[in-house]
Order: sequence, then structure tokens, then C-alpha cells
Amino acid sequence: MVKSKKLVIVESPAKARTLGRFLGSGYTLKASLGHIRDLPKSKIGVDVDNDFTPQYINMRVKSAVLKELREAAKNSTSIILATDPDREGEAIAWHLVEAIKAVNTPYRRVVFHEITKDAIEQAFKSPRDLNMNLINAQQARRILDRLVGYNLSPLLWQKVRRGLSAGRVQSVALRIIVDREREIDAFVPVEYWTIEAEFTKEAVKAASSFKAILIGAGEKKKITISDQRAAGDLIADLKPAVFAVGKVTTKTAPREPAAPFITSTLQQEAWRKLRFSAKQTMALAQQLYEGLPLGPEDSTGLITYMRTDSTHVAQSAISETRDYILDKYGHDYLPQKTRQFAGKVKGAQEAHEAIRPTSIKREPGKIKQYLESNQFKLYQLIWQRMVASQMASAKFENITIDIEAGKTHSGTKYTFRAQSSDSVFPGFMALYTEGKDEDEEQKVPKLPKLVEKDPLKLLRILDEQHFTQPPPRYTEATLVKMLEQHGIGRPSTYAPILSVVQQRDYVEKQRGVFKPTELGILIRDILVQQFPEVIDTGFTAQMENKLDKVAEDGYDWVNVVRDFYIPFAKDLLAAREQLEKVPPPIETSEEECPQCKQDKLLIKVGRYGKYMECPSCQFRQSFRIHTGVLCPGCPEQAEIIGRYTKKGKIFYGCAAFPKHKFAMNAKPLPTPCPQCGGLLAEYRDDQVKCTDAKCGYKAKKKDDNNAVT
Repeated sequence: MVKSKKLVIVESPAKARTLGRFLGSGYTLKASLGHIRDLPKSKIGVDVDNDFTPQYINMRVKSAVLKELREAAKNSTSIILATDPDREGEAIAWHLVEAIKAVNTPYRRVVFHEITKDAIEQAFKSPRDLNMNLINAQQARRILDRLVGYNLSPLLWQKVRRGLSAGRVQSVALRIIVDREREIDAFVPVEYWTIEAEFTKEAVKAASSFKAILIGAGEKKKITISDQRAAGDLIADLKPAVFAVGKVTTKTAPREPAAPFITSTLQQEAWRKLRFSAKQTMALAQQLYEGLPLGPEDSTGLITYMRTDSTHVAQSAISETRDYILDKYGHDYLPQKTRQFAGKVKGAQEAHEAIRPTSIKREPGKIKQYLESNQFKLYQLIWQRMVASQMASAKFENITIDIEAGKTHSGTKYTFRAQSSDSVFPGFMALYTEGKDEDEEQKVPKLPKLVEKDPLKLLRILDEQHFTQPPPRYTEATLVKMLEQHGIGRPSTYAPILSVVQQRDYVEKQRGVFKPTELGILIRDILVQQFPEVIDTGFTAQMENKLDKVAEDGYDWVNVVRDFYIPFAKDLLAAREQLEKVPPPIETSEEECPQCKQDKLLIKVGRYGKYMECPSCQFRQSFRIHTGVLCPGCPEQAEIIGRYTKKGKIFYGCAAFPKHKFAMNAKPLPTPCPQCGGLLAEYRDDQVKCTDAKCGYKAKKKDDNNAVT
């Protein structure tokens, strides 16, 4: 057979379809479906006595794919490796070369950060050799993770119970969550009081009143009110006071837009605004990057590569964005100079571009009809963030008014303060504002026009009790932010980390926040006691820095692994000899055994997740979460109960199954639909919706008592 075409290998069929649009008939495109070779599952697969040589094997599940790739390679003039532009993609390309073994067919590597015509043409004009520094960095990480996981997990099986796992980065994330929970448990609230006064200008109606907080007494600019008695004494002292405006400060302050997304900030913002998990966000971003059919445009890559630490944006994309802003919003919304953002974040990998749309002209509204709902929401978020990043600053007028209180009983002068911040120019905020991790601050009413020495009339004075609050539990957004700040893991690892600690029953997500289970706390304590370095945040960050040096500077990866393994092996030997067997925590349910009716059922964890068992008669059933909600349409009027799938996900179904087959993924609520009286359910985005599609009722989740707004 005459060889006439070049073979291009990518990871996924979707990427192959999109790429095929731009390459033409001279190329054959094939997908490897991810890695084709890996370490064996049945053993560690690393020869620690021979410079940690990895024992890679061709993956059995990929045998048909590998056979197809080998056949295609034989019939091709050359092989072009077009896998993703990061360490993992470089490693996949290298493994493909090793597995295909096309000795007589030359291969080259091409790299692109967006699947567009210009980017593909440029990449194929500049093929290169494989980058062994990137490959070795990925290889070192894989070996380190294997050495930790395949040694610590059996230790936990032996000392606690089978089915548990520990990982080099996963265990650090668990420690962070547990340590925060202990901070919360140890927190002692401190009482404090505030005094607020409501004023109005003399001879002006009370409708134009405003409020101010007591901030100082005498020369002290800060006042602390510890209890109700102290608050009462201050109010009594203020009864005869005369109030007048003291200092009035007015400042115009700019507010700058946020940088275009990198992986971590995309995951954080998608959680804050869309309630997407990190895993869900990355899956959707992958689809947008690899390409989706847009009617007449066919399959099109909509965003740049979604695993990146860099806020850099190509000049061509900036120019296109600025042209759009000028045309859509006008000169006032376009800054004179191109907006530049700080370089790579701490510990960043290769300098990629930020996550941005491949074309700003492709407005979200224009392509909404071609996208699934969640694809559209994430694309719109990325598009808005990119456009806003090049728009003019917003401007706010910040007013601070100090009010002096004189002629008090004690002769002490007191100071109250009122503040407001009013938008005078929306700038980028006309399109997009960044989400917050905490609750939004209450809007402060606009202050009336006041000048120094204006007399004021006191309408009322109020005291209010407060208590200091413990630190909040982590959400998807704040945990990713914490991992990034400490240099733990990399963009590609955040989503799997958050998933695995939940799958192992170490952490539960309750109302959007992470709470460790008793098992998670036990595992954290064992690992901290026996392997203090391995799950230390600082030590883990240093390891990430060393891996970066392998990738960027060609550091010897074997020495990096050896420096880690020698002390780790000593700790492992000591743990095997010294650590006593620890019984796993057993949780008692409120459900009575239906068979013997003598004991409450115990909640245990087996190979396929949680189950319930009676300690007296060994009656066993799948784990159930009681909702107290009757199943609609059930002839037996059974309850809707929650169960776990084998993958650890919760679904809700009729307790009378299989007699009545009703199931749903959303959590049912006992409050009936206020519109039609039907079943309400709470969805992942904190939306409460009626399950009857014809009704269409929906609202935002309000509180833990199932009240809705």
C-alpha cells in the first residue's frame, strides 16, 4: 500500500472531529482516548532499587485502540502527536510513541492552545521534538503518587479497614478540611455590642434619615463595648448630647476588573455563580475547548485550553476584544492602554494563555441555541470575564461622615461614623462583576448632602448584641483557593482531589460546604502522627516546586523522587511496626431494625459504600436517607428515601421500589409547591423547583428550614 497521508493523534474523538475541519484530506485523525500506557494496577510497578524505573504496561482496555493506531501508523508517511499542551499531554504523546513502536515512521509533536484555523495552521508549521523535561516532570509526579498511594492505602487496610485510600495531595486536602473543622470546634464566641444612631438634618423630614455607628469616645478612635451594661451606660451618657457633622470626606475610587480566568479562578467562580463543582466545571470546559457543532459552523472550539496558570492573553485576542468594547459600549468604556495583568501565579507551569473565548465576536446569545444549558452558562461566564478584563475601571464615590456628639452627661465627646459608596461610572461592571465567597454585604442607603458643622437631630439610638463568628467551612471555591495559595497540586488535580475525598467518605458536602466525617478525622490523625512530612502543606508545596524545576530547568527527576522516598520509607516501616489496629468509627442510625426490633441499625461502609446492619440479628439493608416526603403517586404512600450509588452519589427514590418505580437526582422537600401543591425539590445550584414541568415554579433556596423566596 502506498503511504499518502499523515496520521494525527489526539486524545478524544470530539477533538479529532474539530481538528479534522481544518486539516483537510491529507491527514488521518485518530483518538487515543487518553493514556495508552500506565503503571500496572496489580502492583506498585516502580523499581525503587533501580533508580525508580517505572514498569509501564499497555492498558488492556485500550488494546483495540492501540491495534487501530498501529495499523494507521504503518500506512502513514508520518505521525503527528497533537495531544494537549501541558505535561500530561506531553506524557501521553511520549507513551504513544513507545506503545505504537512505529520504527520506520517519523513522528513530530505539535502544540496549540485553541482549536481554531489560525492556531492549527501555525502549530503544524512549527512541529518540534518531544520535550523530555515535561515528560519527566509528569513521570516523577506519577511515580511519587504511586509510591505514596500504593504504600499508604494497604497500611490503612491493615490498621483500619479495607477499601480506604491515601494520596500524596489528597491527604493534604483532607488535613486542611479537618484542621478547619477543629478550629470551628475550638472556637469560643466573644460577645460584643454596637450602638447605632439614626439622624436627620434639622428642619428636614425624617424620610431623609440615615444611620451611623458609634466608633470612638474622647481621644480614642476605636471603642469596644463588651456587654449590655456597658452599652446601656453609653446610651444613658448620650441622652442629652448635641449632634453635629464633623469631618466629611469624599473620595473617588476606581475598581479594576479581574484578570481573565485561569483554571483555579474558573473553578472558584463557577462554584460561586453557577454552583458547578470543580469536576463539573472541568468537564464542561473540556467540551467547549474540544469543539461543539454550531449549526452552519460545524464543530468549533469555543475556548482556549482550560488547564493553565497564566493570565497572558494573545495580542490578537486583546485587539479583537477592544474593538468589540468600542463598538458595543463606546469610548468611555475602553481604557486608553491595553490592560495587562500580573504574570503566572506562584508555582505556575508552562506559560500558556488564560482561558478565553476563541472569538469575542461569538457572543453567548448568538450561539445559545446550539449549546446545552450548562455549556452555555460556563461559556457566558468565560466570555464575560474576558471582555470585562479589557473594559474601563468602574468608579465609585466613597463618602465618610464623622458626627460629633457633645454636651453629654460625662462631658465625653463621642464620634459616630456613616459611610456610603455610590457608583458614578459602571465601567466593566456594566457587563460583569466577580462573585464573592462570603454573603454579599448589605447595600447602604445614599447619604444626604452634609457639610461640616451641620446640626443633626437624633431620631433614635439602638444597641445590638453580637458574637464573633468561627472561621467558615470550605466551599469548592475557597478550598481550591486555599490549595492554590499554598501551592498544593496543580490545575489538573484540583477537581480529582475534591472528588476523591468525598468518594472515600472522608468528607461530606453539606449545603455546599465540606464537613469531615468521623472516618476522615481518624485517617487525618493517623497520617499526621505517622507521616507528618508527607501531609504537611509546606512540604507538599516544596515538592511541587521541585517538579516545576524538572519541567522548566531539567532537574534530575530521579533525585527528586529519591529525596522524597528515603525518609518516607523509614516512616512507613515504623508505622507498620508501631501503629496499633484502630477500629473504624461506627455510626448509629435513628432507624430501628425492622426484623428483630431490638436495636437501632448501625451505619457501616463496605466495598460499595454505606449500608445499614443490625448488631443483634445481622439484618442488612442499603443505606437510606429519610426525607419525610411522601412519594407522589405511590399506591402504598411510601416515603421518598435517599440511597447511594456504587460511585458514591446520592439519588432519591420511592421506598416501595420495585413496586413503585420513582427516582430523581434532586433532593425532595417537605414544603409543597406554592403554585400547584406538587412536589418541590432542591437542585445543586440551590434552586428550588417544582418537579411538575407544566407548573414551572422555581425559587432560590432561602434557609435550612426549606423556606423559599
